[in-house]
Amino acid sequence: MSAASQVHESEFVVQGELGLRARPASQFVALAARFRSAIHVGRGDEWVDGRSILSLLSLAASRGTALRIRAEGDDAAEAVEALGRLIEQAGHPGGKPAAN
Repeated sequence: MSAASQVHESEFVVQGELGLRARPASQFVALAARFRSAIHVGRGDEWVDGRSILSLLSLAASRGTALRIRAEGDDAAEAVEALGRLIEQAGHPGGKPAAN
């Protein structure tokens, strides 16, 4: 790990009624690919590769599921923030939370 490498981790809750299904998982993987950091997603004691759609789907994250995102690299903070926003929007029709 280089001196510039950082580790960031944060928890996010899936808000969408459809959860983290195929389309939002594929969007997550596409967004994760933009970052240089290693990205992992955790639920309970299970951690999966954030760049693998099948691994993300194996988490079976429905509405209300808390997921942790951990990134390690020089753009880790940005990765966690961007991917966390996507997790919070995952499963909303149209990809955006309904206005309250």
